[in-house]
Amino acid sequence: MLFHFERSIAPYPYPRILRALLLAVVIFLLWAGSASAAEAVTVKTKYPDLASGILASAILASMPDETLLLADDLEISRAELVETVQKEEKALRAQLEKNLFFLLEQEATRRILLKEARKAGVAEAAGDDSETIQALFEQQTGSLTVSEADVRAFYEQNQEMMGGAPFERVAENIRQYLLQDRKQAAVSKYILGLGDSVNLRVNEKWVEEQNRLAMDNPVERARRSGKPTMVEFGASGCVPCDMMQPILEKLRKEYPEKLNVVFVHAGEEQVLAARYGIRSIPVQAFFDANGSETFRHVGFFSESEVLKQLARIGVVQ
Repeated sequence: MLFHFERSIAPYPYPRILRALLLAVVIFLLWAGSASAAEAVTVKTKYPDLASGILASAILASMPDETLLLADDLEISRAELVETVQKEEKALRAQLEKNLFFLLEQEATRRILLKEARKAGVAEAAGDDSETIQALFEQQTGSLTVSEADVRAFYEQNQEMMGGAPFERVAENIRQYLLQDRKQAAVSKYILGLGDSVNLRVNEKWVEEQNRLAMDNPVERARRSGKPTMVEFGASGCVPCDMMQPILEKLRKEYPEKLNVVFVHAGEEQVLAARYGIRSIPVQAFFDANGSETFRHVGFFSESEVLKQLARIGVVQ
């Protein structure tokens, strides 16, 4: 590379020192461009547990305090986010104030999806963005199906949750549940893809503070303790959730030094549950000693199956 620049500069009637200076400038500009590209840090790179969707690939950038997010044709300010929080009920406001990054991600996703819907020719529902976005999702996932074998396998793995109901009685409900779950996975992949294609930048100083706030909850503290963790997302009064409680208590007694057992009431901790993508309960999530999720299960999970997952992350008697 340097050789070719020398040859291109040399024929001109410049003194040797000037040619050297010109070459130095060219090299510096090339280096600076490479350094800038290398220094572009994304949210996912610096804060891997903060973003759950479209902002994972957003670049951390210096911005005015009032500006939180910028894209080619999108800007979200601090005032807009505060206004959104104030519209919610008091109990939810307290949760959102500790999870403003999650709220920013949801708002950015909404606006980008509406733009994609227009590009895809989806008719806008009057006064209801959610219907427009749902129509876009249906367009993206309309061809997905669930096989009879998938329905049967789910039934066999969750018979205790079915309360002894015969397969024929619950098969259609299982099919709809699995189809919805499959569609949700496809939608999540689609949204992540949009994040990679949009030039998103977020306020780096604000994100640093939001990461500190967002990590201050029982799940994140357990994941950072250096011990494996099992998290149950459930609620009181939910039959399969209540069936899980004796198992959780037994685990707490048998593995007090080896395992974190955390219960999150999804109805009370709505934002935390949403951050973890909880759409039905109960959900059991398993994390290894490094805090990485290794397995997730929906529905009642028998003690024997729980112990198999714990063994995978190094928790044995």
